[in-house]
Amino acid sequence: MSKEFHYGGQAVIEGVMILGQRNMAMAVRRPNGELKLVTKPLPGTFSSGIRKIPLIRGIVILVKTLVIGIRALFESANISLEEEKVEITGIKSWGLLLVSFSFGVALFFLVPVALAHAADPYLHSALLSNVVEGVIRIGIFVLYLGAMNLIPDVRRVFAYHGAEHKVVNAYEHEATMEVVAARGYSTAHYRCGTAFVFTVLILAIIVFALLGHQPMWLRLVSRIVLIPVIAAIGYEITHFGARHADNRAVRVLLAPGLALQAMVTREPDDRQLETAIAALKGVIEADKPEESVSPPEEAVPPAG
Repeated sequence: MSKEFHYGGQAVIEGVMILGQRNMAMAVRRPNGELKLVTKPLPGTFSSGIRKIPLIRGIVILVKTLVIGIRALFESANISLEEEKVEITGIKSWGLLLVSFSFGVALFFLVPVALAHAADPYLHSALLSNVVEGVIRIGIFVLYLGAMNLIPDVRRVFAYHGAEHKVVNAYEHEATMEVVAARGYSTAHYRCGTAFVFTVLILAIIVFALLGHQPMWLRLVSRIVLIPVIAAIGYEITHFGARHADNRAVRVLLAPGLALQAMVTREPDDRQLETAIAALKGVIEADKPEESVSPPEEAVPPAG
């Protein structure tokens, strides 16, 4: 498989999911210690021409990936706990995505607007107010990640996140897909979703600062309406940065996002690395029947 295609995925409950060109693979550790590998074909969106259209591709692929990720989380929980199976498909997965999106918008966009608006009498500048709003937004995001690290089960998921990054890094450096080889690679990755979110938060400061002074109601509406636009631009920046990570200037710009990944990744143990390797090998194997087709431009969102 050509290294021109960039694999990416996410940590799930006691496992790792990797997205390929046409398929996804998820490896999950059962209670008895055995690994279960699940492979499924990806929706047509991932192989359609839309993946080549800048800006539009980012929104479509990110939404589809979030839906797939939600389903993978529930399926991995079923496997890792061996409890009664809970199916999350169709309307349910889209409903969960809507709830999650609404929570994120409220916490990371509307709350900062309200706090900055309350401080407006002391700021005396629309530009300063918008910058303060952005700083508050980043602060809430960092505090949120810090709070997640206090939950033991989440810290374990973060270790699988680190395993995913190590294995993807090892593969992209053409190392052997073995635990010993993957162990030496970094838990940080340029295509990580955390780096993407950080990029979006920085872009939001710039975009909203250009809007100047707005009535409170319009300020709230503009934040919601412009989220897809900012996310689309953020995707393209992350996409470009990952493809030009060898450039020193690009690495400097991406450094804050990489540093922030320390809050959402942990050093994995060998069993977690083994799980990530199984997922990556699984998706490569699943993609093999059509490997004669030239791999298209990367269309999966950031790794992790």
